[in-house]
Amino acid sequence: MNQLPDLPPIPPVPGAPEAVPGQRCGLIAIVGKPNVGKSTLLNALVGQKISITSRKAQTTRHRITGIRTRGATQFVFVDTPGFQTRHAKALNKSLNKTVMGAVGDVDLVLFVVEAGRFTLADAKVLSLLKPGIPALLVANKLDEVHRRGDIAPWLGEMQQRHAFAEFVPMSAKNAKDVERLFGICEKYLPEQPWWHAEDELTDRSEKFLASETVREKLFRFTGEELPYTSTVVIDKFDEEPSPKHKRMVRIAATIIVERDSHKAMVIGDKGERLKRIGTEARQELEKLMDAKVFLEIWVKVRAGWADDEARVRSFGYE
Repeated sequence: MNQLPDLPPIPPVPGAPEAVPGQRCGLIAIVGKPNVGKSTLLNALVGQKISITSRKAQTTRHRITGIRTRGATQFVFVDTPGFQTRHAKALNKSLNKTVMGAVGDVDLVLFVVEAGRFTLADAKVLSLLKPGIPALLVANKLDEVHRRGDIAPWLGEMQQRHAFAEFVPMSAKNAKDVERLFGICEKYLPEQPWWHAEDELTDRSEKFLASETVREKLFRFTGEELPYTSTVVIDKFDEEPSPKHKRMVRIAATIIVERDSHKAMVIGDKGERLKRIGTEARQELEKLMDAKVFLEIWVKVRAGWADDEARVRSFGYE
C-alpha cells in the first residue's frame, strides 16, 4: 500500500457564512482510471458543467473542486485526472501527483469504475487509497450493463479487493441515482462549518474554465486523431465595459500541439475546424459566464512540451 503525505486541512474561506448548528461539510475525492465518467459525475453532482467531458481518455488534467450546498450540508467534490500507468512523460507524472495528493486527506473517496469491469488500471488506482478513509465503490455506467444479474457476483469480488464502506451501482446520467448518492455521502461528512458561500459552485477561476472549455471542444472535434498531449493556454482574459452588454469578456487562447501535422489537423481545411472549435467554445462560455464573449484562438507548435518538466509547469500543471 502506497503511503501518501498528509495534506494540511483546507481553512474556511473568508466571507463564508457563519457556522450553524447541525451543519456538515467535507471533502470528497472522485478517483478512477481514465474515462470511467468521473467528470460527468462531478458535473451531475454540482448541477452545472464545471469539468470537461470527452470520449477521449485523459481529458481531465487538474484537481477541480465542485461545490454543492444542500440543506445543512456542503459537499466539496474533487475531480481528479485519471491515474496514468502507460506513459512516463513529465505531464503524466504531474497528473499522477495530483491524484495522489487528492486522496491523501479527504473525508470520503468515491472510487469510480465501470459497472461489471475491473482492469489492471483500476487496480493501480485502488492501491492508492489510504486505510482509515471510507471509500464508496461507485459502479458507474450501469445503464450500459445488459445482464444485471452479473453485477451481484462482481460486487462480491470487489469486496474481496477492498473493504468498501458501501456499493453504489448507478449511472451519472440518471438524476435519481445522483440524488441517492448525495444521501449516502452526507452521513460520512463531519459536522463543521461550511468552507464556501452557499451559492459557490467551484473554486476555479473563469480563466481556468475558459481554457478547459476550449480544450474540450478541441478534443471533441479532432477525436482520436490528435494526441492527448495537446493543451490550451489563455494569453488574455479581460473584462471590458460595454454599452450594449451588461458584461463583456475578451479572451485570447493558444492551442499548443507537438507537431506541424497536428497544427494542420486542428486548423482543418480552410480553417473550418478551428472556426468550429472557437464558435462552440464561445457559445458555451457565454452561457457559463452570462456575458458577451469575444474569443480568438491561435495554434502553436511546441515539440516535446509534455516531456519537459519546466514547460509543463509553465503551462499551469503542478
